[in-house]
Amino acid sequence: MANQIGQTSLNLADFGFLRIGVATPEMKVADIDFNVAEIRKIARLAHRKKCRLVLYPELCLTGYTCADLFFQQQLQQKVAAALLELAQLSAAEDMTLVVGVPVAISGRLYNCAAFISGGEICGLVPKSFLPNSGEFYEQRWFCSSFENDSNYVQIGSSQIPFGTDLLFQAEDFPSALIGIEICEDAWSVAPPSSSQALAGATLLLNLSASPEILGKHAYRRALVVSQSARCLAAYAYSSAGPNESSTDLVFSGHSLIAENGQILAETDRFQFESQLALADIDLERLLGERQRNSTFGSGAPEHDFRIQSFQLRPLAVTKLRRQVAKRPFVPPDDAERAVRCHEIFQLQTSGLMTRLRHTGSQKLVIGLSGGLDSTLALLVAVKAFDRLGLDRKGIISLTMPGFGTTERTRGNAEELAEQLGTELRIISIDKAVLQHFRDIGHAPELHDVTYENSQARERTQILMDVANQVGGLVIGTGDLSELALGWCTYNGDHMSMYAVNCGVPKTLVRYLVDWCAKEEFSGRISAVLEDVCATPVSPELLPPGVDGNINQLTEQVIGPYELHDFFLYQVVRMHFAPKKILMLAEQAFAAEYSRSELLKWLRQFYQRFFSQQFKRSCLPDGPKVGTVALSPRGDWRMPSDVAATLWLSQLEGLE
Repeated sequence: MANQIGQTSLNLADFGFLRIGVATPEMKVADIDFNVAEIRKIARLAHRKKCRLVLYPELCLTGYTCADLFFQQQLQQKVAAALLELAQLSAAEDMTLVVGVPVAISGRLYNCAAFISGGEICGLVPKSFLPNSGEFYEQRWFCSSFENDSNYVQIGSSQIPFGTDLLFQAEDFPSALIGIEICEDAWSVAPPSSSQALAGATLLLNLSASPEILGKHAYRRALVVSQSARCLAAYAYSSAGPNESSTDLVFSGHSLIAENGQILAETDRFQFESQLALADIDLERLLGERQRNSTFGSGAPEHDFRIQSFQLRPLAVTKLRRQVAKRPFVPPDDAERAVRCHEIFQLQTSGLMTRLRHTGSQKLVIGLSGGLDSTLALLVAVKAFDRLGLDRKGIISLTMPGFGTTERTRGNAEELAEQLGTELRIISIDKAVLQHFRDIGHAPELHDVTYENSQARERTQILMDVANQVGGLVIGTGDLSELALGWCTYNGDHMSMYAVNCGVPKTLVRYLVDWCAKEEFSGRISAVLEDVCATPVSPELLPPGVDGNINQLTEQVIGPYELHDFFLYQVVRMHFAPKKILMLAEQAFAAEYSRSELLKWLRQFYQRFFSQQFKRSCLPDGPKVGTVALSPRGDWRMPSDVAATLWLSQLEGLE
């Protein structure tokens, strides 16, 4: 039964999320009343969409292209009155607005961002870097922040904090610490936002008026993405639209929201009507990323900052405004996924080649079952041998049929080994395991863990002994998901001399094999690989059904791998708490699983992940290929006897 997400109310702040908007309003150059009206319209629309913070473009009150009209006293006076009007709007609509305005101080004119919230102008941040080449001529009208010697400016009856040393923090959401820069500031060698981030700012705002020329939108997009990644921050960028003067330039209204190197939302370009893009940024994630990044922790801001407080009052929502990937390890786009598969295959192949070159070995031994994992390991081995100029006959493909082996998997394993030109050896383990049962006094009809693990360990013994015979290495086939769940027999398939799949999650293994079938191989080999991809996941340790088909489906026992890989990413990569992981899972899998099903398998994940750490503490070597890895020598250090009580108790509270 699908979960009815639409009926669930979420307080975003409880999960570390903040909904923000970037706007490109319809405007008229120098028509401040019209521009205020459009700012008001967008603010009301944003509020209806449960957003309380909206960023507007550079000089949006007047228009960026006013040119010498910026010097008009009438225009400047109207701007001051409009700011007070917007302050009233912020109180009436309970909104936080960040708008671009020209501000006159002591005979100087500054290009500023006004931070407006709760009926007040909380601060004014002037632009630092004024472009004055090519199509830009800002130094004719404005002074840089570097020329400022005032900390406050009088607007109406209020003294307003003024300067580039201002950060804005939400009293009711302390993780929301906001820094501001203006257009060219971001294009400078040392953007102010970098220092703001080092001072703790998690959300960086850029008010911009960036004219469009060929190819600039891609460069602008890359700049926003890279700065959000470099600062481990959310970066919102709002740019002026095509209603600016077209005397010499065209503006497109390209506004974006990025988070740690990923675009979350983007407006359409060249739209004359007002545009608003919304996204829920994950401030909790950003703070976690910073805590784990030693480079970020060792940095320091260039100067001290003044913190200005405001109230956000986040609204309850029913659905996140951001994509929650069901398969975080698998890119949804076909082209991107193909590139990712190629890169992973190269990493696996190169890692194995390095080990072969170092050991001087020209023999590999692989246990080939006809399943996904061992198939991928064999493909990696074949390509490694090809690149090293070694004879594929040096790869010993061992199929070891046992009590649960089906004709389908055995046939695929044998044909694949032969088609790839490796040496195929078939060694049945039935008699050896039955002898072992007699030796230890185990009834063969008792299909328990001893029954299953005896087969796995017998196969590993054969692999190791054959490797000794030929002077080769045993290649491990187990994947990252099995390591996370401990779904491997200790000192059985758990052990090898080099584990080529240890960094690849189960949801990605299938795509890798499918990619190999399409891109790396052809003919009959491709056909076999496609059938391997279509075969259900099973250890094949229990006898087949009466129809001869697989009778032991892994996902019926431990749960769907698509869920466990989702949980793995959120637990290990993001370090999220169970309640947040459950919420994200409900958003991602609303149509497939009920809340009770998600809770069941999430509990299973935590129980197995904690209890099976001892298997990960003595892993064989193997290549890391993504941002999640469980090697005790690399990314993941965890005691084998740690208690899972804290995490499981939170799950109990979510029933």
